[in-house]
Amino acid sequence: MSESANDQITGSYDANKLPYRVAVLCYLYDEEGRLLLLHRCKAPNSGRHSPIGGKLEIAEGESPHACAIREIEEEAGLSLSDEEIRLMGMVSETSYENTTHWLIFLFEVTRPVSHDEIPLMEFDEGRLEWIPVESVESLDIPDTDRKALWPAVQKHRGGGFFTIHIDCAVDPFTWKQLESIPAPG
Repeated sequence: MSESANDQITGSYDANKLPYRVAVLCYLYDEEGRLLLLHRCKAPNSGRHSPIGGKLEIAEGESPHACAIREIEEEAGLSLSDEEIRLMGMVSETSYENTTHWLIFLFEVTRPVSHDEIPLMEFDEGRLEWIPVESVESLDIPDTDRKALWPAVQKHRGGGFFTIHIDCAVDPFTWKQLESIPAPG
């Protein structure tokens, strides 16, 4: 039996052969400080809540900033200028769900978003929902988000910056915050 066929049967994998993906996550808040999340109906993370986001168009040379603007428009119907978003963090993940390595750029919209700016709350990827920040941890979100990402997003919201590396090749996964510039005030 070939090594590849054996890996498929046993469920093992070679982390050195996993594909690398580059994506963005975008955090939009309303006037009351609620976070806009997508209750996903498609993979990855089907059935779970996640921020708006998606993969960079790497073949086109799309920048993370341009990807964030595009994803916000595609998923929330909101056209923003470059000055209305800012990079707040970067996360690298080794072997997420044993399928992919990820490099994720996190952006936040720098102004409150009015509910009437979002033309459709439901589309082919799921349903958008305004969630009170204190309720996010009680939702069905990936454990990596709950334990590593979400606390860092909250700490750095409004002007801070962070980087985190998450190693999902070990069980339980581990993470390390590599940089942290907390939000002022």
